[in-house]
Amino acid sequence: MIDMTDRIVVITGANGGQGLAETLMFARAGGVVIATDLTAEPFPAVAEAVKEHAGRIVYRQLDVRLPQEWVALTRFIRDEHGCLDGLVNNAGITRRSRLLDATPADLAAVSEVNVTGALLGMQACVPLMSSGASIVNVGSVAALSGHYPVAYTASKWALRGLTIAAATELGPQGIRVNSVHPGFIETPMTAGANPAFREATIDETPLGRTGTPEEVAAVVLFLLSPMAAFVTGVDLPVDGGQSSHGGAKSVSDALR
Repeated sequence: MIDMTDRIVVITGANGGQGLAETLMFARAGGVVIATDLTAEPFPAVAEAVKEHAGRIVYRQLDVRLPQEWVALTRFIRDEHGCLDGLVNNAGITRRSRLLDATPADLAAVSEVNVTGALLGMQACVPLMSSGASIVNVGSVAALSGHYPVAYTASKWALRGLTIAAATELGPQGIRVNSVHPGFIETPMTAGANPAFREATIDETPLGRTGTPEEVAAVVLFLLSPMAAFVTGVDLPVDGGQSSHGGAKSVSDALR
């Protein structure tokens, strides 16, 4: 078991899916989680987690696009805890329009959450961090390939660049910055995906299945922990091997 006792982390997009799984796993490892999302009140699963892990999970409303809300959040953390050991930029949205149908508004809306939100989070939280702190940006297998939802794919490639720039910038302070790139994970976001997309993705995944939020959360927890003390600037797929073969799996399967 990874021991995160007395370590404090902010997790965005915590109302469900990967964010909820990350929140629960970190709290069960003994840490304190500031779980954030758009709604004034947490969703029922998060509310139950707050009760179950009294004192180790605190819910706060946060729109990651708004600098003033990050200021309010970090003021709360400074007043309550004095410092911060980790940040998970998990909040994300998608729009599934293809290249010739996507609008500038699509690109801007997705980027504002997936990229600008992560930038604002790091800018707000780093002043509360010291050597040994860790930031994890949640990307996507779309950041490692050319997925068809162009606004989403562009945002996740941009997040990769932001992660590497941050790792370089913050390394001298002893603050690590990494990104994880989930494949098809069974979450509320992917529940609305075209069934044909789901099946085609499974066909391209060597492990032959979709992933769970807990499988992503376990990797995030590792990167937050001292066990990853010499790991920074890494793009780590959590995708069942989907991004590993460059399309060769389809060729291999066709020749069986």
